[in-house]
Formats: sequence, structure tokens, C-alpha cells
Amino acid sequence: MLIDPGTEEPYIPTPSYFLGCFDIYDREETLGEELEKFDPNDPADREALILQYCLPRKRTYRQRFLLYKCLEQALQDKNYDFQSLLKYDPQAYSSFPDGWDEMENTRSFFEDIFRLATVAWKEDLQKAALEDQSNW
Repeated sequence: MLIDPGTEEPYIPTPSYFLGCFDIYDREETLGEELEKFDPNDPADREALILQYCLPRKRTYRQRFLLYKCLEQALQDKNYDFQSLLKYDPQAYSSFPDGWDEMENTRSFFEDIFRLATVAWKEDLQKAALEDQSNW
């Protein structure tokens, strides 16, 4: 099992891990205003959001591989509720830009993440796939 070097806890990602870069809690006037310029329903804006904010985040190649695989598995599940990942929770110390909880097709958003990660992370994914994951 992979141990997250930052937390020293097991690294067990979910598709929501791709959304942390869009959390504007306590950054409404900086990141929030920056993200408000994009429409996540527009395919071109969605691609820009993913390439600029989501995929470049600092992760090890093993973390990228596990995150990619968990997203792949979620996308294979026709009933996976991607919309629930964007629902506003008043008890949580996180929030997304206005309107993101009403995104028209969250599955498309995550399909685009997967498609773009396949290209952007190609070398990391290949490197990790060649390893025996049971030794992580």
C-alpha cells in the first residue's frame, strides 16, 4: 500500500482528489475570482481548467497512477454520482466557485480529466504500471 509522503497515511484516492485545486474556501478573492472567468460547462474552458489547475498539481508518479486508476474505475460505473462531489456542504471548510454545484454534466468534466491525464501523465502512468504495486 502506498503511503502518502506528506501525511504518512495510506494513499487511497477518490475522484474528489481531482477537485482540491478548485476549492476556493478562504480564497474567494484570489482563486475564486480567477476561476469565475471560466465556464466549466464550456468544453474549451473545461480543458483549460484541467490543464492549468488540476493536472499540474504536485504528485508522485505513483500517486498519479492510483488517482488515475480510481477515476477510471468510477467512470466505468454508469451509476457513479459525480454530481455529489460538487454539492455544497455548509459544514465543510471547502467550497467551489458559484454555479459549480449546478454543472450540467459532471461526468463529462471527469471524462475530460481522464482523457487529458492520459496524455499529460503518460510517462508517469507507464512507469508506475511497470512496477509491482504490491511493493508500494
